[in-house]
Amino acid sequence: MSANPPSDRPAGVLLRAADADAAHALLSLAQAAGIAVTLVAPEPPPVPKRPRATLVGAGPGDPELLTLRAVRALREADVVLYDALVEPAVLDLVPPKARRIDVGKRCGRHAMSQAAINTLIVREARAGAHVVRLKGGDPFIFGRGGEELDSLRAAGVPVEVVPGITAACATAARLGIPLTHRDVARSLHLVTGHGSDGAVPGHDWAGLAASGGTVAAYMAARTLPTIAARLTEAGLPGSTPAVAVENASRPGERALFGTLAELPACLHEQGFSGPTLVLIGAVVALAQARKDTLHRAA
Repeated sequence: MSANPPSDRPAGVLLRAADADAAHALLSLAQAAGIAVTLVAPEPPPVPKRPRATLVGAGPGDPELLTLRAVRALREADVVLYDALVEPAVLDLVPPKARRIDVGKRCGRHAMSQAAINTLIVREARAGAHVVRLKGGDPFIFGRGGEELDSLRAAGVPVEVVPGITAACATAARLGIPLTHRDVARSLHLVTGHGSDGAVPGHDWAGLAASGGTVAAYMAARTLPTIAARLTEAGLPGSTPAVAVENASRPGERALFGTLAELPACLHEQGFSGPTLVLIGAVVALAQARKDTLHRAA
């Protein structure tokens, strides 16, 4: 059995041309030569990724308190810059392909300065990454989110802000304390327990004492003696109910009830060293599980 004789017909050609006129000219030449030609559309150029950043509030710690939008942002992230207070269970939502960068601070030790964080967010976003800045609580409540927002806006980087549950709300919910109540507290005041220099800021103590509302003092474990002294000097009774909560909604959560006058010493005796929020006001007496001694929240 003999092999088939070779064909004199030219082989077919796969032609890819970006220019339409050039493609038709080549097609005419090929057809005149008897060459079968298949025109294929050129591959589109890769679309450059749009730089963007998302400031995400991780809430107080419990991953079940994240918003749906926060979860979606984490799953779409290319780079995640996270704080020390972010729980590992929250970071588990970040896809394996995304880079994780720890920029948090612990016990006054900064992994990275705020200026360096601002620069890093902008640089990663301009490189085409979706950068998620993951911050404990809410980005805009004592979280320096405003500084990062200003930096991104100045650099022309599109930015979205995803709010988170702040520690005061989480603590109140855990203990059954309404932060406002039309019978006993018609206002809520969020204050920081220390400034950038570590000292207690010069709050309007007289205004806070006279407001009749609830005071939520953030990061106040070390400075509570000064805060309590300033409030009582301004006229707030030392018998005002107060509670200090360490690691709200996180493993190792502890709550200590007392009065404004006695709580600073009790807090020191119990050795509260983690993130601590202090609620001060008549609403504290409405707690469902109120106790006068240290207890671990369920």
